[in-house]
Amino acid sequence: METSDEALALASALGDREAFSALIARHYDRICGLSFGVTGSRPEAEDLTQDICVSLPAKLGSYRREARFTTWLYRVTVNAAHDRRRRAATRTKAADGWGNWEVSRQAEIEEGRAAEVWLAETMQSLSPELRDTVALTLGEDLSQAEAAEVLGVSEGTVAWRTVPSRFSALTPSVGRAS
Repeated sequence: METSDEALALASALGDREAFSALIARHYDRICGLSFGVTGSRPEAEDLTQDICVSLPAKLGSYRREARFTTWLYRVTVNAAHDRRRRAATRTKAADGWGNWEVSRQAEIEEGRAAEVWLAETMQSLSPELRDTVALTLGEDLSQAEAAEVLGVSEGTVAWRTVPSRFSALTPSVGRAS
């Protein structure tokens, strides 16, 4: 007389390795077939089946004999497939988010490079006196009085050299539509 699935499940839940081995031998193909049906992929089904078999000893404690063992096992299999799909979707979403972040980061880096090139070209287009004044007042954040002292000119000359309207034609076009 063959031992019932329910009896094997109960013995397995209590730690009987032989009962568990018999249960797996009896239902492995059933788990794998259903896994293939819900995943549509042979390799995915095999991975899922292995995951189910590994987790089954812990799950057997929740088997209550309210339904046939095979019904319970089908539910375990379907739930495992759903969990796997959710985890995959979460990983995909996280990977997409990372990808979007990296694309944005690369765009910011490129924009920064473009701004540096613009600044270097613009500074080169200025006369040496204006370049020195701009570098001290805007680049080094010196006051007009401090810049005047460094340059050996009057504060009024520094003020005249840094009038914003003198630089309006030099406004960067980085990141703006033409």
